[in-house]
Amino acid sequence: MSVLDLSAAPRRHRSSMWLTIVGGVLVTLVVLMALVATVATPYDPVHAIAEDRLQGPSWTHLFGTDQFGRDTLSRIMAGAKISLTVGALAVTIGAVVGVPLGVGAAMLGGRIDAVIARTVDVVMAFPALLLAIVAGAAFGSSTTTATLAIGVAAIPGFARIARAGTLTVKTFDYIAAARTSNVSPITIAITHVIPNIAGLIIVQATVGFSLAILAEAGLSFLGLGTPPPHASWGRMLADSQGFLGSHPILALWPGLFIAITVLGFNLLGDGLRDHADPRTRMA
Repeated sequence: MSVLDLSAAPRRHRSSMWLTIVGGVLVTLVVLMALVATVATPYDPVHAIAEDRLQGPSWTHLFGTDQFGRDTLSRIMAGAKISLTVGALAVTIGAVVGVPLGVGAAMLGGRIDAVIARTVDVVMAFPALLLAIVAGAAFGSSTTTATLAIGVAAIPGFARIARAGTLTVKTFDYIAAARTSNVSPITIAITHVIPNIAGLIIVQATVGFSLAILAEAGLSFLGLGTPPPHASWGRMLADSQGFLGSHPILALWPGLFIAITVLGFNLLGDGLRDHADPRTRMA
């Protein structure tokens, strides 16, 4: 490695550390808000009070009220709970199905690997939005339908990451030693492969989380996700369209929190990815 590369390594390490810290703080704030919303919100997020409609920010309603007189802060908090729940479930579906597929394909190799790899490529060709539209037409639009569609769309990403990581780990000497000792492929995968690719899976999970939140907001915006009157950031954006000229603040809050949450998970994922790269840890 050149002198220039050596001097750049500590700077990359410091940069990745700050990315992780900033991303972690943003994610923590949103998670805390969602946890608080599971216990209590300032007002009932679905209770409408006609005489309080379209109020600006005040000490009574910190974020104002919407066109039905519902407290915007309460709905933002409830929307955070829905977004994070959808993201967590979708990432879990993607990881639980995708990681074993990717690891199994790489461990078995041959035609099985080729079939799984091509199947994953086909599924990846269908975006989450298209899958949700099809699922919504078949089963009806709901948070559950959107979550399943987003989770299925996340499977290829986890499968490809797990497969690539497993192909690298397979070249290590201790894997060859385990095979020589007649250790079963399942035992090798569980005890040696998965622990070594856990960092890759975690990074993919943070990226997948941000994509799932964006997808849920987009589906709710189109009426394919969380149905009214339940609070959803995407639904709040859709409802605010008719008031952009007179009350643009209705679109500000859900848009801002979508941006903060996605930015937080992306920064956290970038920081974790750089931290997992041995080249950025050289000092």
